[in-house]
Amino acid sequence: MFNEQIIPLDAWVTQFVDWLVDNYRDIFQSIKWPVEQTLNGFDAGLNALHPLIIIAVVAFAAWRFSGYKLSIFSIITFVLVGLLGLWEQSMTTLAMVLSSVLFCALAGIPLGIAAGRSDQFEAGIRPVLDAMQTTPAFVYLVPIVMLFSVGNVAGVLATIIFALPPIIRLTSLGIRGVHPELVEAAQAFGATRTQVLIKVQIPLAMPTILAGLNQTIMMALSMVVIAALIGAGGLGSPVILGLNTLDIGRAVIGGLAIVLIAIVLDRITQSMAHKKS
Repeated sequence: MFNEQIIPLDAWVTQFVDWLVDNYRDIFQSIKWPVEQTLNGFDAGLNALHPLIIIAVVAFAAWRFSGYKLSIFSIITFVLVGLLGLWEQSMTTLAMVLSSVLFCALAGIPLGIAAGRSDQFEAGIRPVLDAMQTTPAFVYLVPIVMLFSVGNVAGVLATIIFALPPIIRLTSLGIRGVHPELVEAAQAFGATRTQVLIKVQIPLAMPTILAGLNQTIMMALSMVVIAALIGAGGLGSPVILGLNTLDIGRAVIGGLAIVLIAIVLDRITQSMAHKKS
């Protein structure tokens, strides 16, 4: 019964993407520009700083939000990364993650607030978020390459799409989780909708928003290796190179560095959320 393809959806999608490339390349290049400038700034800045400065900053943040145990662990992690010869790739990976998370926060938090305050908007955006979260990460790569070429910027754009849903969902959940009586009390004292949002809903929802930021960071780091397939640098490169050459040692050290950095960032952001709760 289904021996032949009846609906040529693959051909339609290809034609649609080709049409976008032919007619709207300038628009996509304008979208690419701020991401490229942000990424280049982070990358140049992190690689220009002395490693000890970066280690000290990360260790201080770990101590400030979590305690001395995580601070010591973060120092060991970054020293080990440097001794493995992966410092430059690690800084590129951090630049990619910071750039991705920055744009995810700039887009995701306002969208999450809108979804949290409007049932209609939440119902409309929910299927889009479902599709973004269930679509395999590799599927993003082909249209991203066609629209934005290859390289670190394309990797960041793919990461933004992949890592955006959690911060939208959890921001919406945090806003909706604020007790209605608190909102009513603020309105009874004459607060406007904007004042209620800024002074009541956002502060009370901040732990949940930070949890969404934590999940976005983790998803961005998980995209690093996949982004290396389209020419993005960073710690994904030794993993992909090790896979292509069957060099298990190279792949393991790249993966180990990603895991250790992910643990440090995860613990810091989780501790930030707990302190806000």
